[in-house]
Amino acid sequence: MNKITAQTLYEEKKKDFSFEIITGEEHLHKRFITSCDIFRPGLALAGYTGYFLSERIMIIGKTETSYIKTLNENIKAKRIANVMKLGTPCVIVTKKLKIDERFIDEANKRKIPILRTPLSTTPFIHALSTYLDYKLAPTTYVHGTLMDIYGVGVLFLGKPGIGKSECALDLVERGHRLVADDLVKIVRRGEMLVGMGAEKSDKLKHHLEIRGVGIVDIFRIFGVKAVRLRKRIEIVIELVYWEDTKGNYERLGLKKKTKNILGVKIPYIKLPLTPGKNISVIAEVVAMNYLLKLRGINVAKEYNDELRRVIFKKEIPSVHFDEDIE
Repeated sequence: MNKITAQTLYEEKKKDFSFEIITGEEHLHKRFITSCDIFRPGLALAGYTGYFLSERIMIIGKTETSYIKTLNENIKAKRIANVMKLGTPCVIVTKKLKIDERFIDEANKRKIPILRTPLSTTPFIHALSTYLDYKLAPTTYVHGTLMDIYGVGVLFLGKPGIGKSECALDLVERGHRLVADDLVKIVRRGEMLVGMGAEKSDKLKHHLEIRGVGIVDIFRIFGVKAVRLRKRIEIVIELVYWEDTKGNYERLGLKKKTKNILGVKIPYIKLPLTPGKNISVIAEVVAMNYLLKLRGINVAKEYNDELRRVIFKKEIPSVHFDEDIE
């Protein structure tokens, strides 16, 4: 399970959310966030604490602060204590609202940091949820090359030295875009997979290792049009040596094969390699064929249906020209 600390949230989004620390700065690095969902303690402040998820960040907005002001001092102290003792990674107050001192006292007792932002509650929740969804998303790493071909994210897999980087270089020269090579980081976003480079430094991104040549900087050679930072993965092409296939490869394209990555099934093609085969052109055709399928056009099925119709009806194909005369 992925997790981040409240310290990471504060440091990475301090500028975007204009965060300020009300209390608990020394505890930020000890509080772990494991859920992208948030919690608004309206019902809990009203007295119902039967269903409370302590791993969620607590958001206090205008509704909560206004309700607290309606309570008498004894009930107010009891309700706030009951909410805070349930636990939360951190508390965030929106709209730059002034928070009741009892929240601060209870937070200090339980070592819970409290942050404040000037943003309105609803837009802030959307932005925070999007950020947490990205940071806490299931992640994996694969050895391969990710390309953007005609707007289709194509992930090339295969044994080291089989030609993934060389294929990517040819595709870039043909006008397509490199996303990542060698080590591809894959993040699941809902039912989508998003791929990107795993390099820790931006200066290391968008390089290809061409055997016999060395490291090639795609960005500097081909320009900004030849690279992109991330791309949704829509097709997986595995390059295999012809002798390793043992005849086990698709001939007609009628069978739909998929590869499971992080629980998401992605269309999968096993492409056998032989001397002289132009892999980059085939990859372009695969991408364009995928775009046709998105529009409901399945060429393999249409061809098979027409062939079966002709065979079973025993029709003689019509002759359009008796002679080829121009």
